[in-house]
Amino acid sequence: MKVLMEQLKKQIAAQVAQLYTSIDHNELFSLLEFPPNVDMGDISLPCFKLSKQLRQAPVAIAAHIKDNLQLPGIASIDAVAGYVNFYVDKQLFANQLLVQMEQMGERYGSSQAGAGKTVVIDYSSPNIAKPFHIAHLRSTVIGHALKQIFAFQGYQAIGINHLGDWGTQFGKLIVAYQLWGDKAAVEAGGIDELLRLYVAFHEQVKEQPELEEEARQWFVRMEQGDEQALQLWQWFVAISMQEFERIYQLLHIEFDYITGESFYNDKLHTVVTELQEANLLLEDEGAQLVDLSAFNMSPALILKKDGSSLYHTRDIAAAIYRQKTYHFDQAIYVTDYAQNLHFEQWFKVIELMGYEWAEKLHHVAFGRVSFAGTSLSTRKGNIIKLEEVLQQAISKTKDIMQGRITDEAQLQQVAEQVGVGAVIFHDLSSNRIKDIDFTWETILNFEGETGPYVQYTHARASSVLRKYAAQYGEETIALEQLGEYLTEKTTFQVIKKLALYPAVIEQAASKLEPSLISRYLVELAQLFNHFYHEMKVMVDDQQTRQARMTLVQAVKRTLQRGLALIGIQAPDQM
Repeated sequence: MKVLMEQLKKQIAAQVAQLYTSIDHNELFSLLEFPPNVDMGDISLPCFKLSKQLRQAPVAIAAHIKDNLQLPGIASIDAVAGYVNFYVDKQLFANQLLVQMEQMGERYGSSQAGAGKTVVIDYSSPNIAKPFHIAHLRSTVIGHALKQIFAFQGYQAIGINHLGDWGTQFGKLIVAYQLWGDKAAVEAGGIDELLRLYVAFHEQVKEQPELEEEARQWFVRMEQGDEQALQLWQWFVAISMQEFERIYQLLHIEFDYITGESFYNDKLHTVVTELQEANLLLEDEGAQLVDLSAFNMSPALILKKDGSSLYHTRDIAAAIYRQKTYHFDQAIYVTDYAQNLHFEQWFKVIELMGYEWAEKLHHVAFGRVSFAGTSLSTRKGNIIKLEEVLQQAISKTKDIMQGRITDEAQLQQVAEQVGVGAVIFHDLSSNRIKDIDFTWETILNFEGETGPYVQYTHARASSVLRKYAAQYGEETIALEQLGEYLTEKTTFQVIKKLALYPAVIEQAASKLEPSLISRYLVELAQLFNHFYHEMKVMVDDQQTRQARMTLVQAVKRTLQRGLALIGIQAPDQM
């Protein structure tokens, strides 16, 4: 079913293209805007960019378009200062929207754009033996949101948690454990004790640089299948996964596959052989690399001089495996922008290997994380554990809601939904490429343009619907006849915002930008609250009451589904 606002934009672009055949239809469509002020029309066409091509003044172009266009669904057209402002037929538009939303239910806003296509999303990917800290949140929630959004667009969306469970860092941890570790202490302290040992290694290596070589040799033994090395490594992995699973449960995030870097260990030899056969490998002081100087990049290291693998090797092996296994149309990697060069390098190597699907690889970069202005570093032990942040958010929410919800189990459930939602929404509220500085004040702020504000608006709509059902029961509603009761300025602003929801979902998918949905939900909540305060909902007149209650229901569904797309639950009571 077509999106109403987008359909109107296409009709306008098509008719203007008939008036000016030298102007491309797609260019006209891209120029059409949704004005921020209702007095400036529902759809607007600025004519300034057309002026040079048509060799006419913008005011003259706007006047000509106004006088020569007639469109179904458009009630009036104005030409003002070089803009053509189109005003929709409010009654007809409201009728069409409500019928469309009722027919589609929870699928409103979805599409089949991705039908028959597969997208693989690599996200979260914490490092084994290191606590899941606040910086890991970004990859986790951005990737999860993208998976939900793509699935809503009809794609087969496959979520993969590519654990950092291989590499020289495990050689370092083995050395640290053997020098200063204790089995009982590790079993008691879990991942915190593993972190202590890891930090201790990096402190001691300043005095004993020979420890670095010892660590490298332990990793070589791991890659060669040494039983002692692998037993210790598997133990570290098991301890780490216990913590990770606890956090994923709090976030309500699941993966289709959890396959760390170690999964591809037996596939590395094939990659190296392919590179050799393609004459791409060069030797440099015993190491093997791919020269990328022709592309203004530093070389991609494939094997160290001791024969052990690196990130490039394992990422290339993983990409080849995923293409053979899932036949993806897109493969998305969600990591911070500090890894831009890494991805550019191995994407280029895939291309040089002759794989045409290299163009389907996309790095979704995001800004880095600091806490109260301080950079985070696992090596220095300077981290903020994500579980601590989530639990504090839950505790604060519970304190706020004491007295509002008397049932203790329900109170705990809502506190988790709102507290965790506040942390996720804070992360997804800005463009993903922006750096984020977390502070307790911002994370736990429940006022303003926040997740709890959107959740509270959903709970308010749910409360209104409960009162309506209790007082009037199930009233028969003819949706196509209610539009005339929804034309007031405040009310119609909500109608228009609801109509834009499918386009926002489409843009979030095409731009790989979940924050578009977050911002939309805040704006919808603001418009709804304005409507709620200005317009009495349960009035005596049955048709007006039914129309407004139908709008409340539409807003509730959209807020609930929109929050779900970005990984946040929507409680019915707060």
